[in-house]
Amino acid sequence: MKPCTSSGGFFDWDASLARLDQLNAQAADSSLWEDPTQAQKIMQERSTLEEELRRFKAYTQELEDALALLEMAIEEKDDTSVHEAETLLQDLAKRIDAYQLENLLSGEADTNDCYLEIHAGAGGTEAQDWAEMLSRLYTRWAEAHRYKVEIFEESPGEEAGLKSITLKIAGFRAYGWLKTESGVHRLVRISPFDANARRHTSFASVWVYPAIDDAIHVTIEEKDLRIDTYRASGAGGQHVNKTESAIRITHIPSGIVVQCQTDRSQHRNRAVAMDMLRSRLYELELRKKEKALADQAANKSEIGWGHQIRSYVLQPYQMVKDLRTGVEKSNAQAVLDGDIDAFLQASLSLKLDNITS
Repeated sequence: MKPCTSSGGFFDWDASLARLDQLNAQAADSSLWEDPTQAQKIMQERSTLEEELRRFKAYTQELEDALALLEMAIEEKDDTSVHEAETLLQDLAKRIDAYQLENLLSGEADTNDCYLEIHAGAGGTEAQDWAEMLSRLYTRWAEAHRYKVEIFEESPGEEAGLKSITLKIAGFRAYGWLKTESGVHRLVRISPFDANARRHTSFASVWVYPAIDDAIHVTIEEKDLRIDTYRASGAGGQHVNKTESAIRITHIPSGIVVQCQTDRSQHRNRAVAMDMLRSRLYELELRKKEKALADQAANKSEIGWGHQIRSYVLQPYQMVKDLRTGVEKSNAQAVLDGDIDAFLQASLSLKLDNITS
């Protein structure tokens, strides 16, 4: 069976193959790199299209295999195999639903890697522990989707948890999937740090922005920058707290601050921090174009009541609720372990509806 949809479907196999042939012909042209910007666009489109075709073909093969198993199991009256085939088809249906949503993500940077920053709100150790829990949540989610996670900055709390952390999540459509996670996340639980076992409410902010490549030009004036060096505060490493290799760059006009301490070399940390700053400024422009939440770009929103996008309640009952879409999950521990696809799909669908309406 040839994997295809009608021309009105969310993926057109024949048209995609024809477009890939065009792109391969352009990539083979020796004059392509005379215009590096155009060449990068062509190579990126080709890479994206190849991935789309690979995934679509893989899903088609899985469907054929599951249907063949189901047909054979019914003929042989093998209830165990029937149940196995049904489970495979249900799982495949969920992944195809997500895949269909992905193909509707057509933003300029939706296929890119992304940076994800987490900052603890007011509340000391409670909020810092919550920031670390969120870091674990997104790391688990990324690993489940076979994305690579790298820590670029990490500021531990005095007693426990994290004051802030910056992760880079690398993989196809990482930004497209996670871009709606920006906002304040609220946790309600019995505090493990309270000897009287009282219930506490903690806040942490999440900020997601795309990693960008050389094909996207962002102009940054040196006079608009304040660059500070400091000693890395991570947990371990011979160079930590011995040399001022960590870099903090403040973009004065926007108030955007980026930090990097991932390398021993101050020069490499500066280069990475500049890439992060370019990405933040680019993301700000994307939000302006979409007319959505532009004043949040400098992280000036209060991390507290009235600004949260999702509430995680562990006491007196367990419930995680997205306050934008109304999606709820009662298995809070699964969510904290990275099971957030239902929230991502709902918020992305809402965002797309708002853009097209």
